[in-house]
Amino acid sequence: MLAIGAPKGPGVRGRRRRRLYLTVSFPLVLVASLYFADVMLTSGKVSRGVTAAGVELGGLTPVAAEQRLTEVVGPRAEEPVPVTLGTAEAEVDPRSIDLTLDAPATVAQAGPQPLNPFTRFTSLFAETPIDVVSSVDAAALTEALENLGDTVAEDPVEGSVRFVDGEPEAAQPQPGRRLDVPAAAEVFTRDWATGDTVDLPMVERPARTTSAEIESALNDVAIPAVSGPVTVDGDDDTRAVISEDVIAEALTFRTEDGRLVPEIDENVIVEELRPQLAESEVPRRDADIDFAASPPVKAREQAGRTVDYDATLTDLLSMLTSTDDREITAEYVDEPATFTFAELEALGPIEVIGEFETSGFSGDSGRNIRRAAQQIDGIVVRPGETFSLNDATNPRTLAAGYVEAGIIQNGRPARGVGGGVSQLATTLYNASYFAGMEDIEHHEHSYYISRYPAGREATVFGDVLDVKFRNDGPTSVQIQTQWTSSSITVRLVGIKRYEVTSSQSDRSRPTSPRTVRIPAGEACSASNGGPGFTITDTRTLRDITTGQTRTEPRTVVYDPIPRVVCGG
Repeated sequence: MLAIGAPKGPGVRGRRRRRLYLTVSFPLVLVASLYFADVMLTSGKVSRGVTAAGVELGGLTPVAAEQRLTEVVGPRAEEPVPVTLGTAEAEVDPRSIDLTLDAPATVAQAGPQPLNPFTRFTSLFAETPIDVVSSVDAAALTEALENLGDTVAEDPVEGSVRFVDGEPEAAQPQPGRRLDVPAAAEVFTRDWATGDTVDLPMVERPARTTSAEIESALNDVAIPAVSGPVTVDGDDDTRAVISEDVIAEALTFRTEDGRLVPEIDENVIVEELRPQLAESEVPRRDADIDFAASPPVKAREQAGRTVDYDATLTDLLSMLTSTDDREITAEYVDEPATFTFAELEALGPIEVIGEFETSGFSGDSGRNIRRAAQQIDGIVVRPGETFSLNDATNPRTLAAGYVEAGIIQNGRPARGVGGGVSQLATTLYNASYFAGMEDIEHHEHSYYISRYPAGREATVFGDVLDVKFRNDGPTSVQIQTQWTSSSITVRLVGIKRYEVTSSQSDRSRPTSPRTVRIPAGEACSASNGGPGFTITDTRTLRDITTGQTRTEPRTVVYDPIPRVVCGG
């Protein structure tokens, strides 16, 4: 036996070294063996942990990986891709952008098997996602995204100062938003294959106005502006007041290069001042015919003197920024008459310048003709004005004094409230025709009615068909009507400008009537009908002052009047 503390022999140390060597080398040999075995087993396959669009591809051969990717992701290239744009939801049709999956290129991104032992080890527990490779029509995708972007784009709301119940309040700016189309195209191309909703990036559009600018506009302009009324002193001791409420209504702010620029709506101010200063004004009046007199007489012109509101309100905005000296002196302008009594006298006497009469109507039609004639009798048409028969007589209803009477409807006799007024329309049209008025609107009947001059008659219907003429002369004219139980006469009174004559062509292009058979038991009024034809009426106007002549031809085509057979 060895004594304690005696030196150890070489045999003991050797055995210990061999045990240590085996302890260390055996695991290394084992790990190396496993490593090389794993390399051999995974050779030619996609690395462990590789995924594309959530599809596991690791451990598959490239061909198998491509097939799996095509089976899972391929159908997604044929279905609408859901997207979000902020809080809005939409879809992109992949067919419209020629979207296709490139499976081989996607799998190729995984690369060869890694040889780094640590990388191979960690692949047992972690995923390695790769992007899906696809092809797309870039121009079509951009257009599709721009169209979607237009639906959600919001302009920034600039800050301003507003008046609420007459009190100024600051309105802070609000940013807008828009779709970042280039970035959205990248995100869509990258993420469409996941099958999840693609969140497209939005960008903020800041407003140009600042809080400091708004505070300045509020304190420097808005608050002083409504601190009190503004008075306007006019002639003849007249005085007008622009109240704080009117100032608040008229004062607005517009954005210009990030600044708030105050503006005054002058129309609002003038509307407030005009009635208050009316007594200080003298209205301009041209020489004209005074139809209030009986008989009518020629009235002299009168020069006007009116408030020049543009000049009066020139300094209003600058005045509103101050709380002192809020008084304005009204500026006036003289307005000489444009048509004098001497010029009026030179035109000639006051007389009937156009007159026409029609006759032959039933009792109920006559009542309607009389009612319409009453409504237009005495109307004065000033120089430049346009007269409308519908404006003067509508609505032609029972409540307005009209009754049911005969009308022509679809070529057949019928009944309707206001029937017969077309006879007044024809009479009025002819009176204005011979008075030399400018024809603005009239419509002939579809079928010729024998009691009217062919090609020179008119009808009215509701608000659709009207008789309108314009007084293009320098003096007023008055419409006068005279009704009897058998006739209606319309006269235009004024100063004659033209000698007017009418001529008509022969009737041409005759057309034959069709036959309409009314079943037994239905209301019917038999008629032999009549042929249709074409005719041209020509109005010739000779200017009394200059002797110049002009002609106005008008061609009218009448439909044939149907032949009506009663009882089938």
